[in-house]
Amino acid sequence: MSQGVKMRTFILAASLLGSTALLSGCASSPEDDLSCGTVSGYLQPDASTHWYRVVVTHLDGKPVVSKPNYQLAPGEYEFTVAELIDAPSLGVSLSARTPKTFTLMVEGHQRYHIGALFHTDKRYMGKDTNYWEPGVWQQENHDCQFDLSPETK
Repeated sequence: MSQGVKMRTFILAASLLGSTALLSGCASSPEDDLSCGTVSGYLQPDASTHWYRVVVTHLDGKPVVSKPNYQLAPGEYEFTVAELIDAPSLGVSLSARTPKTFTLMVEGHQRYHIGALFHTDKRYMGKDTNYWEPGVWQQENHDCQFDLSPETK
């Protein structure tokens, strides 16, 4: 084999090897494509922590029927929630009890328990809406994978 043929063979082999490495680095397993995170609002937090339940009214600006769990692909989501604070010390009017929005970065195989944090550092009266803020009160590992069986497609 001539030196030129050997060099072309080497270059071709190196190119193929490099392309294979590049493609395998970009490839994702089918399991990665099906992973999801779960956002839950059904658990009652311990009232001593000043966290209370919420009801989801909108997800990414679109109205939703509230449900206990939302299985979502990994990514950023905007939740609009209404608080369900039943603390006797809460003296704000019903007109001040308006929904609030917060953003949550959902990761695969995680469960986020969302709720309303009741600020107890001062007494809230009248139309003061600063008495609470939405957020995550607990995060935990959780197996979550979208089901692509023929019944759910």
